[in-house]
Amino acid sequence: MNLCADPALNRTISALPDWVQTQSQALQTELAQREAELKRGEVKIQQLTFELAHHKRIRFGAKSEAFSSEQRDLFVDAADEDGPATAAELAQRQESGSAPRRPKPTGRKLLSPELPRIEHRHESASCSCGQCGRDLVLIGEDISEQLDVEPARFFVHRHIRPQYACRSCETVTAAPVMPSLIDGGLVAPGLHAWVLIQK
Repeated sequence: MNLCADPALNRTISALPDWVQTQSQALQTELAQREAELKRGEVKIQQLTFELAHHKRIRFGAKSEAFSSEQRDLFVDAADEDGPATAAELAQRQESGSAPRRPKPTGRKLLSPELPRIEHRHESASCSCGQCGRDLVLIGEDISEQLDVEPARFFVHRHIRPQYACRSCETVTAAPVMPSLIDGGLVAPGLHAWVLIQK
């Protein structure tokens, strides 16, 4: 609000002493700054309210892929433009009689050759034919692969510290014992880390 816009008020202010006019001008400037700050605060509150509503809709809204009414109306004009072109393309394909070719499926992708393999041979119970009794001859192999994981493999670290004695001074020397997480414990740091990760 500009107080200087009123001519009668301007005449009254100009009749006042200079220090009053200076103070009045300072107060008007401070008032304008506070109004601008209040406006910025209101805009920020409105922005944060919209952002919060958006995040609530993402987090707690319907999980389906259904379009809202605004999204459905978004492409209404474009659908009318594409209609004749689509109809012409369908008519052309029907006339030529060729359907779009799909690539033939190649089956499953092979597992990476870098992965270690453990072979399990499943031999027949007998090396002779079950009907005529003659020896069987190898003609090929049917190989199938499955991916497996070993989540935890337990093993034991054996720490061997030889002890040496000096015959002349009668002292015993050995390598120092490495500190562990729990004094005298049977669990290595790797197992501690694994247990913590599993929790």
